[in-house]
Amino acid sequence: MKWDDLNNWKDYWAQLRSVLLDPKVDEALLERSLREAREKIPVPVLWLIGKTQAGKTSIIRAMTGSETAEIGNGFQPCTRQSRFYDFPADMPVVRFLDTRGLGEVAYDPAEDIRYCESKAHLMIAVMKVADIRQQAVFDVLHTVRERHPEWPLLIVQTGLHECYPIGGRHINPCPYDREPLPDTVPADLKRALHAQRNAAADLPGHAPVRWVAVDLTLPEDGFDPPDYGLEALWQAIESLSSLGLENLLSGDEEVHDLFERTAHQHIVGYATTAAGLGALPVVDLVAVTAVQAKLLHSLAALYGQSWDKRTVSEFMGLMGAGVATGYLTRLVGRAVSKLIPFWGQTVGAVWGASASGAATYALGKAAVYFFVRHRNNLHVDSATIRRIYAEELERGAAVLKDRLRGRSE
Repeated sequence: MKWDDLNNWKDYWAQLRSVLLDPKVDEALLERSLREAREKIPVPVLWLIGKTQAGKTSIIRAMTGSETAEIGNGFQPCTRQSRFYDFPADMPVVRFLDTRGLGEVAYDPAEDIRYCESKAHLMIAVMKVADIRQQAVFDVLHTVRERHPEWPLLIVQTGLHECYPIGGRHINPCPYDREPLPDTVPADLKRALHAQRNAAADLPGHAPVRWVAVDLTLPEDGFDPPDYGLEALWQAIESLSSLGLENLLSGDEEVHDLFERTAHQHIVGYATTAAGLGALPVVDLVAVTAVQAKLLHSLAALYGQSWDKRTVSEFMGLMGAGVATGYLTRLVGRAVSKLIPFWGQTVGAVWGASASGAATYALGKAAVYFFVRHRNNLHVDSATIRRIYAEELERGAAVLKDRLRGRSE
């Protein structure tokens, strides 16, 4: 789309419809735009360090709700020894950076530490509570905290059940954030927890060190709940950072099932990317539309629905030109604003980012309603789908608020 096309902005809904019905996207242009978008609003990176089998993958699985196999197949090398895992893979909300198991023979982590330091937004050390040999982990923490005394640190103690007495069960409510630990905690477990926590007393740095105890198991292991301590882990992450990851990954109380949670994660990933595109020049009009088309296609696949011309036409018709007109008015307005010197490069860019991201978020949530109703052979009400779009437009802006604020700081 060229600038002159904006004079005919009322026809843009028809053009968007055409893109969805007969997608012809300049893939090279889109890929270049996506790279720029991710530079504008980088994906938050959680750096996990720990020994092999400490429980890093279990933490990723619990936070994302992803299956173990998907995690195992999704890691990609970023140095000779470290790997990253983008979640979701196509339009990530978060990136986990996993360092090779510390303490392994012939492994010098110095190169990985330098790389990870340049990428991480939050450092998470993972220690199996029954493993008293954690010096290799503390050596890395000491090095990093010496160079970055202002960095907060989260240390997660895992595998609590390995220190339970025979037949022992989880203690509810979870007591491990209390000091001193109550007498309900088994003696062996209490000693192990204190030994690791005391060893961290000599770490340099003035930023807070937060401890969380979790027991993340599989349902067949017989411990209830299998995600014991996950709520405390989320609280610790949110207290040490402004990433807002729980909301981005889990949604709110209205996100009930695995389908909805997975859809929410995809929607947020695409919306965040669209927000980055919204801060770019006028070429983003093409790229944002392409991202929205890819989002709708991925949601259709998630819900097992065909996304053919008939379905696209039905969805677009239910959304209605009124919804599109309101969105396009803002879209064109922000595009014009970005051409105004100074103002367009500051306020206009932020306006564009929030508008693109929020609209993509709302479009995805409206599509979820559409696909769920279709899957269950239920009537799709046009008034309801438009109400969902309007409500989620505001919610989308709120969901992306912290990410956009983080980009501008």
